[in-house]
Amino acid sequence: MHDLKTRLDMLRGSEKRKNLNARSIAALTANPGCRRRSVLDAAGIDKQLLGSAIGFVMPADQSQFALSRGTAFEAQVKANGCAQLLTLLREKLELELAEVSYDDLETVGGNASPAARHRHTVQLLTQAGSLVDEGGTLFDHPMLELTIGGHPVHLEPDLIAFRFAGKFYIVEIKSFAVVDGQAPAASVAAAELQAAVYVHAMREMVRSHGFSEQIVASEVVLVCPQDFSNRPVAVKIDVTNHVNAVRRQLKRMQRLDSIVAMMPADATLDRWSDPRQLDPRPAEELKSTLRTIEAHYVPQCLGACEMAKFCRSEERGSTAALGRQVREELCGLESVAEVVGLATGTRIPAEDQAEHARLLQLAYSYRTAFLGGAA
Repeated sequence: MHDLKTRLDMLRGSEKRKNLNARSIAALTANPGCRRRSVLDAAGIDKQLLGSAIGFVMPADQSQFALSRGTAFEAQVKANGCAQLLTLLREKLELELAEVSYDDLETVGGNASPAARHRHTVQLLTQAGSLVDEGGTLFDHPMLELTIGGHPVHLEPDLIAFRFAGKFYIVEIKSFAVVDGQAPAASVAAAELQAAVYVHAMREMVRSHGFSEQIVASEVVLVCPQDFSNRPVAVKIDVTNHVNAVRRQLKRMQRLDSIVAMMPADATLDRWSDPRQLDPRPAEELKSTLRTIEAHYVPQCLGACEMAKFCRSEERGSTAALGRQVREELCGLESVAEVVGLATGTRIPAEDQAEHARLLQLAYSYRTAFLGGAA
């Protein structure tokens, strides 16, 4: 791990390290086949700045309006000692206590450093896990930790609740609305995966302190606005499969040394050629280094990764750019030109492509007939 950490730090160079968070770890898990993103994130490289340096600018992943709306809704739910949240937890987790204890872990005696907050979180959660009388029930702004690429990654779930059937529950507060019992599928999927990162981190923590990981529930509580009001509603969601996916992805990232070892020894993605950051490194040099790391582009990357436009440019003319489902249905045909040639009959199919060619020509004939009729 020390050698891997050294190589990753060299790859980043003089750039300030960009810390991972639950959102970025979840995005990694959503596209586990992308070695490029795994390496860049493990090295702490700011993909937004790197993309700009090579001429592929991506917008920020969240608007300020969405962030402000989310902050306001969270403040409302947690107001007055989490009064609204407690009502929801009594409904969803069958909380029997008339009163609960509440700990705000945003600072520790005025110290807001992640390391101090993490130590305090561990102390209070292990105390609660031991079921001592002074153990807490609600933990606001807890700080968890994972080690990725040799560096600690601090993670901050919205809240952790305890003593509901003897388990800890991750509580996530989101600002997307549940209208008529339905929420945006993409938003829910992203929230589930992000919550799964917290569950995994929490389980790692309790296991390292002698507790069974089963003390951390595989279900999470998702709190959202209901309909078109700010009235909160809570649902319990089982994230077992997502937790397993997160665990597998993090294990893959522990084996990045074999990927990094294939890169040139002097490879760097530092945007600057000098330590004083006065001389920008040529964009083509950065692109050349990036191309030594295999990517796995899918259209969904455009909403989740700052390098998506660059990776898409590499896939121009490839069926990969059309999405995973299209590529699978094309049964391994990797070039759009090859697909078009087989469909139009201008390309002679190989022996194992005869059936693909027949189906593509049939689909092309339907398309021609349809467009001709419309005209």
